[in-house]
Amino acid sequence: MSEAIVSVFSDHVCQLGEGPSYDPATDTLYWFDIVNGLLLEKRLSGGVTTAHELGRMASAIAIIDDGRQLIAAETGLFVRDVTTGKMTLHTPIEADNPLTRSNDSRVHPCGALWTGTMGKKEEKGAGSIYWFFKGELRKLFADITVSNSICFSPDGALAHYTDTTTGLLMRVDCDPATGLPAGEPKVFVDHRSAKGYIDGSVLDRDGILWNACWGGSVVEAYSPEGKLVRTVAMPVTQPSCPAFVGKNANRLAVTSAWSGKSEKQRLEDLQGGMTFLLDIPVNGRFEPRVLIA
Repeated sequence: MSEAIVSVFSDHVCQLGEGPSYDPATDTLYWFDIVNGLLLEKRLSGGVTTAHELGRMASAIAIIDDGRQLIAAETGLFVRDVTTGKMTLHTPIEADNPLTRSNDSRVHPCGALWTGTMGKKEEKGAGSIYWFFKGELRKLFADITVSNSICFSPDGALAHYTDTTTGLLMRVDCDPATGLPAGEPKVFVDHRSAKGYIDGSVLDRDGILWNACWGGSVVEAYSPEGKLVRTVAMPVTQPSCPAFVGKNANRLAVTSAWSGKSEKQRLEDLQGGMTFLLDIPVNGRFEPRVLIA
């Protein structure tokens, strides 16, 4: 098995780096510093990291079309104009609840979005996971403390998600045409006896699930049967979420965070909050575009 090469993609230090998503049309990686309300972007080919102040906590981004993006933020889903940066509220989600914010989200192959919420202080059971498709919003799972690891099989027949606090990565059958659950969730990976916590995940064309293990200093890969098949060491203790990047989607970008660390712990984790590239053989795929209407 070839060795993974891990390098710094952006040395911009995020307090809570999350939600990486790659736009192949512009060769650009987008990601967030959630608690500081920043959207970051940088081309994979190089250049500077640009930070956009959003004026609100936000955590995930999806492409609508060449000129518009959909951003999951603390009061709902916003349409962002790529040229001007203007944000327009499209669909409120928990907008009347100041205790919660958006968290992990990902687009199903049919164009539906699964988007999670959580308490700003990780209040127990304060969050939920929602389904959004062509303007319709439904709550799928309630009583979620930290929504994470949302990802889908290439054919849209399987969905994965977790409440990070449970240590259980769940899998549920899906309707490929709508992205709605088509059965009861079952445990896919029991991580309770392992080091760290299940955070963000992506699923490649071979059915391998790549997970950023928060507190575990690794990215872990699981087979379609839920067996751990690879562990990649990271230079930070809190990797948070991966994304497939590159013209062939054959590399991984991984965000990280220093949130929750003491000053002493930060000195022991100097790259915490930076964003990394993993040169590792992955059979990745690009995110589908989201259908908002």
